[in-house]
Amino acid sequence: MTQSMHTWHWRTWEGLPYLTCSLLEKWPHGFFTQQFWPLYPAEFLAALRPDVKVYRAQQVHGNTVVTAKQVEQFVGAATEIGKLDKDFLPPADGIVTERADQAVWICTADCTPVLIGDVETGQVAAIHAGWRGTAQKILPVAIARLQSNGSQLKHLRIAMGPAIAGEVYQVDVQVAAQVGASIIPSDSPQEILDTLQWLPNPPILPDEEDGKVRLDVRRVNELQLERMGICGEQVAIAPHCTYQQPEHFFSYRRDKEKKVQWSGIVSS
Repeated sequence: MTQSMHTWHWRTWEGLPYLTCSLLEKWPHGFFTQQFWPLYPAEFLAALRPDVKVYRAQQVHGNTVVTAKQVEQFVGAATEIGKLDKDFLPPADGIVTERADQAVWICTADCTPVLIGDVETGQVAAIHAGWRGTAQKILPVAIARLQSNGSQLKHLRIAMGPAIAGEVYQVDVQVAAQVGASIIPSDSPQEILDTLQWLPNPPILPDEEDGKVRLDVRRVNELQLERMGICGEQVAIAPHCTYQQPEHFFSYRRDKEKKVQWSGIVSS
């Protein structure tokens, strides 16, 4: 995984730890730890800003990205979205804002949480990028939504939070090829895998088990951004692994429990 030049800071809210990134210092934001479970974002919104509206979606491991307005249209504008069960929320894995004072949230438990801010418009996005969403280019889809609202690529700041690290994420070669196809234009799974291994800081590593490799999903997302023309200074990747740090993070791969940690950011 690429070492970020940006700094990550541990902070606390009522004694509970969460992470922030210097790249997103313009916006109230946080990558929250397992210590916040089982609270919903509406219950610890004060860690960011107490006076903003919460927007969430029902995450389905796809590449659908909705706006805050679309969330309101789905649930009803008067509904308190922050306390709704996921089954009552629109199916999507990314949310973008359209005005100030909107807090967008996603939850993860090994998948990559991505928070994006635009230093010119003040708008933000929260994206849940698992291997399926990454294979379907959810990050470029979210950025396209921001661009349709006036964002320019050079103004974006993108932070990828704690997720399962490549060195411990064993997947089938078919999964790796699917994800790799998002950056390698080929119909041949073997050609995709071969090409991935020769990239600088390769997103796949060998595994001792036949038919398996280790996959760095955050690195693939980083390469997608690179291919869009987004430079490295605009991207930060957290030096934390959900699987290897049980003291801070839930990991579905490690624990097989349906528990999550939240990540959120407030538009300005």
